[in-house]
Formats: sequence, C-alpha cells, structure tokens
Amino acid sequence: MIQHLADWLVYDLFGLDANTHLGAAVNFFFYDTVKILILLFSISAIMGIVNAYLPIDRLRNFLTTKKLYGFQYLFAALFGAITPFCSCSSIPLFIGFVKGGIPLGVTLAFLITSPLVNEVAVAMFLGAFGLRVTSIYLASTILLGVAGGWILDKFKLERYLSDWVRQIQSQSTIESTDWEIEKVTFIKRLPTILKDAWSIVKNVLVYVIAGIAIGAIIHGYVPQDFFEQYLSADKWYNVPLAVILAVPMYANAAGIVPIIQVFVAKGIPIGTAIAFMMAVVGLSIPEATMLKKVMKWRLIAIFFGTITLFIIILGYLYNLLL
Repeated sequence: MIQHLADWLVYDLFGLDANTHLGAAVNFFFYDTVKILILLFSISAIMGIVNAYLPIDRLRNFLTTKKLYGFQYLFAALFGAITPFCSCSSIPLFIGFVKGGIPLGVTLAFLITSPLVNEVAVAMFLGAFGLRVTSIYLASTILLGVAGGWILDKFKLERYLSDWVRQIQSQSTIESTDWEIEKVTFIKRLPTILKDAWSIVKNVLVYVIAGIAIGAIIHGYVPQDFFEQYLSADKWYNVPLAVILAVPMYANAAGIVPIIQVFVAKGIPIGTAIAFMMAVVGLSIPEATMLKKVMKWRLIAIFFGTITLFIIILGYLYNLLL
C-alpha cells in the first residue's frame, strides 16, 4: 500500500520517470519516509503501553543482576533475526528498548542482528547460494549479534546516550509508577501514551528525513558497476575495501541479495560479497544519522567501529570456508 502511494505520488502526480536516477531516488525517499515514520509512531505507542503496564524496573533489574550467562544477548539477537526490519526500521524498536531502560548491550545485540536477517532475505539467500552458505550466514550473524552486544556492554557505554534519551527514560518511569499508585485506567492512560509517541516522532523527524535522503541519493545515483570495478580483483584488501565502500550505502537485506548474486557471478569472492552486503544492511550513513538523536557521536563511532571489524573478520572467514 505504501509502495503504491509512493509510485502514484512520484510517477503519476510528479510525472517522474521510474527508469531515471531522479525518479528512483525520489520514490525511495517517499516510500521509506512514510514507512519508517509509521513504524516509529506505532512502535513508540506499543512500547509506551508496555512501559505503562510492565514492571520495567523488575525486567531491567532481572537483566542486570541475574546470572543469565549471556543468554540475554542470544535472546535479543534471535528476536532481531525474526523481526523483518532494515537498519533504519529497527531504530524505532531500539529507541523503545532504550526508553524502557533495557541494558544497552542487549539492545545493541538486537540492533546488530535485526537488519542482517529476515525471512524474505533468507529465502532469497537460500535460492541464490544454497543451504550450506545460508546456514553459515545465519549462524554467523546470530553469533555476531551476541558477541557484539556482549563486548559493547563491557565498555559501559550508557554514559554516551543522548540527554534526550535519559530524559524520556526518567519520565517514563515516573509516569508508570504514578499510574500504578493511582490505578489509572487504560483509556485515561492512552492519550498520554500517544502524545509521548508523537513527541518521539517529532524529536527524531529531522534525523529520519536526513538519513533517508542520504540513502535515497545513494540508491538512485550510485551505479552497481562502480563496486564491481574495485572488488573483482583477488587482493588481500578486498574485504575491508568492500566494507568501507558499503557503509555509505543503504538497502535492506532482501534488496541487496540479488546484487550480491551478480557480484559472485562476475568473479567477486563470495566472502567479500557477503561482507559488502552485511555492511550495506547493518551499517550505513543514514542509520548513523538517525542514531544521532539517541547516541552521542562517540557511541556511534564505537558501535560502527566494532561491528565493522567483526564484519571484516567474517568476510575473510567466509572466503576461507566457502
């Protein structure tokens, strides 16, 4: 439905040609803007309802004080794997987790895995590369989420969350406690929950639009042959180069799998191609722009740097194993 609306606006109302760079970029911008804003408001409202009724302090204390032996990161990574979101679409849910006070390492495990795996991408990956490659990819991405969340949690990075996040965390806890004491009904809580959800949308709107605009320009104007030209040679630096070239890009896993299949068919090593795909869907300038509202630049740099290193290591391992 959103895609039909974007097609009507761009191609029928504006009269742009779908086969031009401008038409593709503008269509991408309208589609992703509407989709992500709807997701952001809906998930913020749902998380507001959860925060209003779930004893979030107990959940937070359980995750931070109990000996879970790392399973909290596994659960977060698995949850990320079953949610059909791209990197930018995962951010609304990530904000909801952070707002509720869920440990940052656990939320980052979700954020790492969510864009890398979804059922459509898995089906396409299976058809393109077979069961063995798909199984190795799935296992490694889950492991990446677990390891990344665990390692980043050890850095104690909560101090690098933005002041806005700290403010909404405290407000959420106060409202939930007051409502429980006064036994406020759901109908009376709902306007405040929706108002808070809209407030979150307004606060991140500029970052969302800026991030999607960057992604739309790259999506519409950067030709596929540009990457094939630099990655086809069998050089030791191909994997890190693939990751560096991919970070400015923005696409979801389902959209990038056919391109990766073409890369492999044209002689790019499969590990290099998969590392490129992981960097495109798991790390991007649009994602960093949107995260700026909830993270300080130091936290974004640590997050991106850590995951970039892991993806490069996985790329070399894929080339050895596959």
